[in-house]
Amino acid sequence: MKFNRIFIEKKEEFNTEGKLLLKEFRDYLEVDSLTTVKVVNVYDLINVTEEEKEKIVQEILFEETLDNKYENSLPIKDNERLFRVEFLKGQYNQREDSTNQIIRILTKNEDIIVQNSKIIILENVTDEELNKIKKYYINPIEMKEIGLDSFSFEKEEENLKDIEIISDFMEMTDEDIQGFKSKYGIGMDIDDLKFCKDYFKNIEKRNPTITELKLIDTYWSDHCRHTTFMTEITEISMGDGQYKEVFQKALDEYIKSREFVYENRERAISLMDLATINMKETKKKGLLDDKEETDEVNACSVEIDVDIDGTNEKWLLMFKNETHNHPTEMEPFGGASTCLGGAIRDPLSGRAYVYQAMRITGSGDPRQKYEDTLSGKLPQRKITKTAKAGYSSYGYEIGGATGYVREIYDAGYMAKRMELGALVAAAPKKAVYRGESEPGDLIILVGGKTGRDGLGGAVGSSKEHTEESLHTSGAEVQKGNPAVERKIVRLFRNEEVSKMIKKCNDFGAGGVSVAIGELADGLLIELDKVPLKYPGLDGTEIALSESQERMAVVISPKDLERFMSFVKEEDVEGTVVATVTEEKVLKMIWRNKTIVNIKRDFLDTNGIRKKNKVNIELPKNESYLEEIPSYVKEDIKEAFIENLKDLNICSQKGLVEGFDHTVGAGTVLMPLGGKYNLTPAEGMVAKIPVLEGNTNTCSLMTYGYDPKLSKWSPFHGGYYAVIESIAKIVAMGGDYKKVRLTFQEYFERLGDNPTKWGKPFSALLGAFMVQKELDTPSIGGKDSMSGTFEDINVPPTLVSFAVTTDKVENIISKEFKNTNSTIALLKLDMDKDGLVDLKQLKSNYEMIKKMIDKKEIISASTVKFGGIGRAIAEMSMGNKIGFKFNEIDKELLFKPLYGSIIVELEKGVTIPNAIILGETIEENYIEINKEIIDLDFLIDSFEKPLEEVFPVYKEDTVENKEYAKGTIIKSKASIVKPRVLVPIFTGSHGEYTMAKSFENAGGIVDTFIFKTLTLKDVETSYKELAEKIKEYQIIGLPDGSILGDEPETGGKLIKLILDNPYIKEEIDNHLYKRDGLILGIGAGFLGLIKSGLISENAYLAHNNSGEFISRLVNVKVKSNLSPWFNEMKVGDKYTVPVATKEGKVIVRNLEELIENGQISTEFIDNNPTGSMFSIESLTSCDGRVLGTISAIDRVEEGLYKNIETLGQHKIFESGVKYFR
Repeated sequence: MKFNRIFIEKKEEFNTEGKLLLKEFRDYLEVDSLTTVKVVNVYDLINVTEEEKEKIVQEILFEETLDNKYENSLPIKDNERLFRVEFLKGQYNQREDSTNQIIRILTKNEDIIVQNSKIIILENVTDEELNKIKKYYINPIEMKEIGLDSFSFEKEEENLKDIEIISDFMEMTDEDIQGFKSKYGIGMDIDDLKFCKDYFKNIEKRNPTITELKLIDTYWSDHCRHTTFMTEITEISMGDGQYKEVFQKALDEYIKSREFVYENRERAISLMDLATINMKETKKKGLLDDKEETDEVNACSVEIDVDIDGTNEKWLLMFKNETHNHPTEMEPFGGASTCLGGAIRDPLSGRAYVYQAMRITGSGDPRQKYEDTLSGKLPQRKITKTAKAGYSSYGYEIGGATGYVREIYDAGYMAKRMELGALVAAAPKKAVYRGESEPGDLIILVGGKTGRDGLGGAVGSSKEHTEESLHTSGAEVQKGNPAVERKIVRLFRNEEVSKMIKKCNDFGAGGVSVAIGELADGLLIELDKVPLKYPGLDGTEIALSESQERMAVVISPKDLERFMSFVKEEDVEGTVVATVTEEKVLKMIWRNKTIVNIKRDFLDTNGIRKKNKVNIELPKNESYLEEIPSYVKEDIKEAFIENLKDLNICSQKGLVEGFDHTVGAGTVLMPLGGKYNLTPAEGMVAKIPVLEGNTNTCSLMTYGYDPKLSKWSPFHGGYYAVIESIAKIVAMGGDYKKVRLTFQEYFERLGDNPTKWGKPFSALLGAFMVQKELDTPSIGGKDSMSGTFEDINVPPTLVSFAVTTDKVENIISKEFKNTNSTIALLKLDMDKDGLVDLKQLKSNYEMIKKMIDKKEIISASTVKFGGIGRAIAEMSMGNKIGFKFNEIDKELLFKPLYGSIIVELEKGVTIPNAIILGETIEENYIEINKEIIDLDFLIDSFEKPLEEVFPVYKEDTVENKEYAKGTIIKSKASIVKPRVLVPIFTGSHGEYTMAKSFENAGGIVDTFIFKTLTLKDVETSYKELAEKIKEYQIIGLPDGSILGDEPETGGKLIKLILDNPYIKEEIDNHLYKRDGLILGIGAGFLGLIKSGLISENAYLAHNNSGEFISRLVNVKVKSNLSPWFNEMKVGDKYTVPVATKEGKVIVRNLEELIENGQISTEFIDNNPTGSMFSIESLTSCDGRVLGTISAIDRVEEGLYKNIETLGQHKIFESGVKYFR
């Protein structure tokens, strides 16, 4: 087959990916002789004419300023070695997909196909070093090495085979069943398979299809049906030891709670029962009235009051936690990205808008030498760095803020990584309709197409990791498409749409079979109607493939036309694929043949109920809670410094800044606080995402867990996980009495070993004790019970998440605010059993809440692992405010006093029953027992342990000349409320904040969705957008990740649209005939730069770091040329968020830009992207078009309370007032 091969290589100065790989290969793999790494993207263009090829290369693939281009062959030097890789067939390749989409739009030719691969060129390496690099770089689960000159194009053909009927299934012996289980990779145990055999033999009286057995296998997997947690516990035994009395008391309390809840009804004891009994008890006591009652259990859901412009509205607050441990262990990027994507799906299916996420991960030491990597495993460093990139990219591409990030280090997580996401979502209660499925109702599949990626995820996630997993589990790990999921997010946020949805389910593990199968008791599913990514899938694959970006919704037939009109308007696919039936049977048809026909009551059995015994092992050695760390010796100064170097205490700034914290403009506390962004926040806080008006209501979410404590005693681990999570809520200004919890359990493979079963039972029993005393129940959770690799097990893991709401004005943060402040410790008393006085806890927390609300406490920190020493150091660093301790026992200094809280008091305020630790001082040090510790030295020690794994990028700033020749100009036409048009493209996520910013400034905003599903949609969109431009005074191009910022750089789709003759003409008229303005933020700036609307001498490239960066920055106005700065003066300074991967401004003619006044603002203090001459924004030569790197639309009152800011800009006000 004829094809054209194009090689695109970044020029040396823009080769950020190659430079990152060079550092990794030299520093981590110790390939010292390596001098250069080049990365070349290979594009094979199939079915193109010469004219089309030239057009594609010049307008899409090649950028002369940034790239070198070669055709058909690649120049290679004698001392260079190279290898070529491509994604495995069926793995989602975003670059390839985006390139194909944009080429289709450019050429209007749907037959052109692009295949993308990558070549890595290494200078000065031996054969042995080359192989070492290849082994590290190529993860066999997602990619493979291919020949440098090879070309293969396999057109997918229709699968003509019928679905297999297991012909002898009804007659299989136990030995036959074991052989069948192994041959087909079935996850069910033998008892469940025998149960299936009896069903088909005695009820259906036929042999099953392979689809039916794989469907049942998925339905009954531990992942989908919590098989382990539902196992009946038939006997509970306990060893002897110091803590037996307290363990027995907890067990007795559990039995009493069961008696209260169930009265005389028989209910099996199980881990699930223990996990949910507090919720049932609290509800029965009438103390859980805020919990939404619904049989849709997509996420935890509580009713809250949200004040909007001073009036309270009823809203639903939803929260959810989710792990993707198994997928992330094997394919870290896809596994971590779909951890977030999968978690978002759950509240989204509940019709709630996800606005903030928390990421808690568990890893082995990422500093471990490459040579020490376990056989059959990826290196811990590669897993954690690639997982960071995966989760981060999904978050900023879908437009979800990551409000809190923390990685927990323990050798046990080398068995299997913990990739845990938790998030909060909200929706007006009036917008959510909960209906019942009725016969004749329609099931619509909304979102992306189905492919083979993601097959077997549910069963795979329930399996133990083995040495072969990296080579055999590829299909179980899916890479998501956040741009498509974003479209569903927008669709479901429309109240008219959400009110039509009776029920909804996401396409998580199990795909069609579970997503649709759970929506009604009786269903007829037509698999041939399911949209496919490519031909060749058989009925089993269509029925079981998972997806991040698909939803199944139940609607009434009368609403079909209206519902589908909204789907089309959002540029997303929707297809009727199933009907609700009277008969309670799950039936699937493929090619006019029934391949699934299973009675609902059989499916709902969830298989044979498992039974097991529990043996609780009591903690044997000395209490961890009284243990003094080994580094605490005579020298208290040395101990203080060593404490901060602990891997679970030290700074994670380089990790944290890789996630978008501010998208959505709701973040109340940044993850790192203080002027120097060094004090880790206790949790995350965000405003409720109201679409109209302003709110003072915010949500708070925290976590609690200590692996060392949990290894010593899972009981105490669970107990203090709950206390820690609640204490953090209190330290941020929340009310413990309003907290609701959700748990994540992650344990080793239990098998039938009673002692192993004792670990999760003990952890839940400890958590039960706190919940019962405080009447603070866990109302949701997720379990994962497969954390074993050979003889390595994950530490007993029960993570408690605490959630509540409060007012923004009541939120405080951890960093010290003033000098000469009294710092007090509210310490909880601990008894001989290692438990705290919960009555004292309640009293302390009530007092703290009252004092925070009265502004008497101005900062607070919980005491956790690392003790008082850690807390005081972290509180000091953010604003570099020193601290002088009163005389203190060094043993008390480092104890993990969980539940205790340190507070900074407003001047003149006293606090009862507290230990006064000391006071803040002006000097830049911490003084402890007459020892002086320099704060800068302490910060350096704090940052050093993970600095090499997660570098903190710092760039110097440059001061440019000011331009003050401009005069304030006004539009010729006077318009009180100018109209603003905000076009939305595939991947836009800043439209809501941009619209709100313009509205708050007095504009009237409309949005326009540019549709690309079909070429007809594209042509229609060109014409409609051109017509709309005529009606508006301002065009705002919002931030986002347009087509995933592919191929290779962003802005290409926007450039293509702006270059369209219809659009180009109207843009010219808008600017030069109608006196209009244009603003582009982030991705919008990229599009303006590439279209030439700002300057032919300016470009945007990837950040110098090569990575995504998110932080608040200070900016200075340098020019008064533009009307966008009419309300500001040259020299004005303000603080804004930066959140970008591609924010480095490059200019060819600096003096000309300065002379023209086109450099409108510059970074001061730090230059996060490495922009040339610290440029932050540019305008066109007449000032009408402005593009900014920073997210200027993410600023409003009440945000970023733990950061010292220089004030707010007035760019939106300037734009609107220009027309008045």
